Amino acid sequence: MRKSIATVSVSGTLTEKLESIAAAGFDGVEIFENDLLACPLSPEEIRARAADLGLGIDLYQPFRDFEAVPADVLAGNLRRAERKFRVMERLGADLLLVCSNVSPAAIGDDELAAEQLRLLAERAAEHGVRIAYEALAWGRHVNEYLHAWRVVRMADHPNLGTCLDSFHILSRGSDPIGIEAIPGEKIFFLQLADAPLLAMDVLQWSRHYRCFPGQGNFDLAGLTASVLRAGYTGPLSLEVFNDVFRQASVERTALDGMRSLIALEQSLDGAAHPAVPAGFAFAELADTGTLGGLLSALGFARTGTHASKPVELWSQGEARLLLNAGDRAAPAGDRAATDGRGAAPDGDQAAHDGPALVAIGLDSPDPGGAVKHAGSLLSPVLPRERAPEDAPLDAIAAPDGTEIFFCDTAWLADFGPGAAVAGAITRIDHVALTQPLHYFDEAALFYRSVLGLRPQESLELPDPYGLLRSKAMSAPDGAVRMVVNIAQVGAGHHPWQHIALACDDVVGTARRLREEHPDLLLPIPDNYYDDLEARYEVDPELRRLGVLYDRDGRGGEFLHLYTVTVGRVFFELVQRIGGYQGYGAGNAPIRLAVQHAGA
Repeated sequence: MRKSIATVSVSGTLTEKLESIAAAGFDGVEIFENDLLACPLSPEEIRARAADLGLGIDLYQPFRDFEAVPADVLAGNLRRAERKFRVMERLGADLLLVCSNVSPAAIGDDELAAEQLRLLAERAAEHGVRIAYEALAWGRHVNEYLHAWRVVRMADHPNLGTCLDSFHILSRGSDPIGIEAIPGEKIFFLQLADAPLLAMDVLQWSRHYRCFPGQGNFDLAGLTASVLRAGYTGPLSLEVFNDVFRQASVERTALDGMRSLIALEQSLDGAAHPAVPAGFAFAELADTGTLGGLLSALGFARTGTHASKPVELWSQGEARLLLNAGDRAAPAGDRAATDGRGAAPDGDQAAHDGPALVAIGLDSPDPGGAVKHAGSLLSPVLPRERAPEDAPLDAIAAPDGTEIFFCDTAWLADFGPGAAVAGAITRIDHVALTQPLHYFDEAALFYRSVLGLRPQESLELPDPYGLLRSKAMSAPDGAVRMVVNIAQVGAGHHPWQHIALACDDVVGTARRLREEHPDLLLPIPDNYYDDLEARYEVDPELRRLGVLYDRDGRGGEFLHLYTVTVGRVFFELVQRIGGYQGYGAGNAPIRLAVQHAGA
């Protein structure tokens, strides 16, 4: 379907927005009036610029507070509308968005509203313009989409239809099934925005917290399916008001918006996701010789060396870690330090001292299909060099610059036969990455759409210097878990990464580590255990060992401990008991405080 986006959804000047929107592959734009008013170009010049970029101007918006008003107010509104119609003719735009009236002067009279909207449509028709009437969720009298449709139906003019906006519909909890009763030809436009579920005033929610489809909690696939079943044939258009988006890179935001619409279309097809990983193949860390001792203490053994690169394979059970001693901007995949779009990402690991997580390998039942799917979502394969004998691994870039490899077992041959190493650690349980400020929603959409991971609710956790925002995402069977974090802090910010390792016996491992490597584990304050023992009956030995504990409401238990941080990286050993599916989020503030104190 044709894809469009409102200029208010991205940052920059109007010309910058048009260029980035076109570069992202959109077919058209909604021109937000404030963007036009602030632009030094004439409407004719904007029209020509959009045409040169291959963009149609699908909508001009918004026109506010028109209908159901006293006669003297109506006269002023019609004069205002006439001027807008002339501007639209110069722009080459033929559809005007009219929002339901929020003015105290508005009268709660549907017949009056229909009469005045019909008059507006008659005037619009003289200029070749159509009117799309939209119910604002905070409209004074009309605030539900079916109410707006009733008014449009009463007005009965061919140049008057309705605009459906997913935020205004779903934020009020309205059932979108009613859309299917609206004739498709009377649905003049569809605006899409997702949003997190927040308990707040709907106007503030709308103005600051909308996001792209797949980044929030709304069922946009269900709503869009209802619109299409009604017979709508217009564009899928994004209208997102978001404070972070308005500060972020216009190029990245436009691309992310396009990815969200592609992913939405794919979800409407109902096909199985072709890239859901079956497990972690490896995690790769840039290292200059400081991690080997830590891994040995944890029970890992070096089981192979890459045939053509300075990379070592360290293994324990099915947990495999690669230590890369080469150029930190080019790990085993000879990574090009780009964001997948040709520019160095803000989170480029090469800018940091000490060990850093630079790549993640995912077991894929169909690596080629996974790569093709990623490409369809604007995540192309990164350029890399490989020796003729190297396994043919392809990688894409996550938003923070971490490389994601899709693997079958062939990659292990690059490291020789390698004997299996048994131990308490069995596999990689999850990986947590701290995102740059503006990439949190982008990362959530990336892992959801490109990898098929299912998101959990976002959490905000206390940090000594502010808040840590966190979202966990996992494969349906839990074989792969990713956690994306953003530290909303000032001088105390640290872009930590951590690798959580599943362990059969955290307590036994902690005893050994306390005896053999007492400085390896993160020290946990006694005050934590005083509170823990007041809430639960737990083994007093947890205090001595520095093991943290959590319990869910279904009887599941979680034992975990942390190592000290080396460079940007620390390790967590986790033991899930009784079907526990969480991450010990309640203990994160303790870990953060201790880490900051030792940083």
